Amino acid sequence: MLEFFNAVSGSPPTGEFASVHNPYSGEEVGRVELADWQNVDAALAEAHAIFRDRGRWLSASKRIDVLEKTVERMKARSEDLAVIALREGGKPLQDSRVEVARAIDGVRNCIDLIRSQHGKEVPMGINAASDGRLAFTHKEPIGVVAALSAFNHPLNLIVHQVCPAIAASCPVIIKPARDTALSCFNFVDILKEAGLPDGYCAAVLTNNHETAEKLIADPRLGFFSFIGSASVGWRLSSSVAPGTRCALEHGGVAPVIVEADADLKRAIPSIAKGGFYHAGQVCVSVQRVYVHSSIVWHFAEELGKVASAMRVGDPASAETEVGPLIRNSENDRVSDWVSEAVAEGTELVCGGAKVDEACYMPTVLLNPDPNSKVSTSEIFGPVICVYGYDNLDEAIASANSLRVSFQAAVFTQDIDKAMYIQRNLDASAVMVNDHTAFRVDWMPFAGLRESGLGVGGILYTFEEMQINKLLVINSPSLKG
Repeated sequence: MLEFFNAVSGSPPTGEFASVHNPYSGEEVGRVELADWQNVDAALAEAHAIFRDRGRWLSASKRIDVLEKTVERMKARSEDLAVIALREGGKPLQDSRVEVARAIDGVRNCIDLIRSQHGKEVPMGINAASDGRLAFTHKEPIGVVAALSAFNHPLNLIVHQVCPAIAASCPVIIKPARDTALSCFNFVDILKEAGLPDGYCAAVLTNNHETAEKLIADPRLGFFSFIGSASVGWRLSSSVAPGTRCALEHGGVAPVIVEADADLKRAIPSIAKGGFYHAGQVCVSVQRVYVHSSIVWHFAEELGKVASAMRVGDPASAETEVGPLIRNSENDRVSDWVSEAVAEGTELVCGGAKVDEACYMPTVLLNPDPNSKVSTSEIFGPVICVYGYDNLDEAIASANSLRVSFQAAVFTQDIDKAMYIQRNLDASAVMVNDHTAFRVDWMPFAGLRESGLGVGGILYTFEEMQINKLLVINSPSLKG
């Protein structure tokens, strides 16, 4: 069993611990010491002292060295990292291995950004006012970063929030989700082994919401990064101190439009993967699929066959495709939502029941009521809703009808239709002939409306965690 203690310099141990449990078996797999405000304040004071002392900012060569050594250590321990993520988060082994590979690549991405991202020249000498001047920008860290993370990618999300901060030379305090804190604390230990100086990255699991909220509202912060539920994120963002930059990443109820000419042999496996990956616990999981009425029954039937054939159960098995929900209470909630939709007249194509206390069957629902919870709220479970349509514009209007907006998708063989649909969908990204959960970590990733604020993705987070400082030189030698 893994055990992690607070390692904040100058603050006493609290002696209080949070247990981390395997969501499939219920066994305790680790413990993490809780941090009270005295611990968090000590971490924040040290981070702020580092930022205010420019002599302690990390050089580009030092940042690269730390991150390169981090990559090597992660590669050497990749299977252990996958097993830790699996045991605390319930993501199947095959997918946890992919997450670790992504996380390693994400650290490499940060190294590349240090080498390639830079300031630019600002034109001068183009009129009388600018004559005799040379101007250019360079990058400086924005300040101390506080990051609150989510459970569903317990290693990769930590990399996305911590490593851009290190690449930008920002001290960072990271609070993981309580359910999946082990991967975070383990990763921070790896960073320290790789040579990251004390105080540059502190992992804290706060003892209560008030301690976390006090951290977020502190004026010593330069940047607040949040990944999680919209209700929490928007509330916390309203409390940040003036001048603190903020980035929020929430969820969506991702829509897909399937036209009559779609290649269903490609579309159905893709949509199934996008909806049932990690038991649907992804902020851009496929949830609402609008299918042309000429093929909707066939589509729903075939999707149901794929769903029913998926192996559900122990995430430690190499054969498992769909693991548990993060908590038994979430399994209960998903079951309640589906039962409510069926009671309202929704046709249950497949699934619709718990496998056990931890897992829910991959479920396909046909034509739920547009006002049902499964149609209007993020289910965060292995449930895909299918709706028939005759009029394309009405399908687009339905896809756009919610206050959330993130990634969307369209399946068609007609390029003109694809361009029409993508232009009219409200989304930050539209996938053509691919599912809504497609992502590589160097692309922009942004929730719109209530789904988020700012742009995620390693490059974009790195940019947000810096300022562009302008230098203007006035010299007679520069006059034209």
